[in-house]
Amino acid sequence: MIQTFLVCTAVVALGEIGDKTQLLSLMLAARYRRPSAIIGGIALATLANHALAGVVGNFVQRTLSPELLRWLVAAAFFAVALWALKPDTLDDEPRTGVSSMNVLMITATAFFLAEMGDKTQVATVLLAARFQSLLAVVLGTTAGMLLADVPVVLFGNAAATRLPLKTVRIVAAVLFAALGVLTLLA
Repeated sequence: MIQTFLVCTAVVALGEIGDKTQLLSLMLAARYRRPSAIIGGIALATLANHALAGVVGNFVQRTLSPELLRWLVAAAFFAVALWALKPDTLDDEPRTGVSSMNVLMITATAFFLAEMGDKTQVATVLLAARFQSLLAVVLGTTAGMLLADVPVVLFGNAAATRLPLKTVRIVAAVLFAALGVLTLLA
């Protein structure tokens, strides 16, 4: 069980480097500046998403054609790119009126949706098929996600006072749109 946990942690931590959810971590940290709530949201979303991936991932993979799945993932990237462009009411100021519970729920929802069809979700499906212990797989993949994303949240929170939010939004939108295009070309 420990070996399964460690393998799953390493696979997802390495797979998460440079992934769209790391970008999402940075955006949320810069926008809300509530690292504890963001980290909690990432943990909740990853646990739920990876548990779902371990249980029903094979069924979804067999039900949807690879072509349909590719188009759905690309559409999701484009939708997130548009969402990233939406300015806050106070563009270069932190969202001080948002409670930690709201930030936790915003993060959990955004992460859960961003992980749908993501390579770490697919890796979780494959790892769950390979190893006997679903618990070790889910906990290991969640630990890997946190290992990769928590430093980004902490860096993003520290850098938020120096980064103009408008620039972060534009860069994020361009990167998400590029991921959408790359998904369609793959």
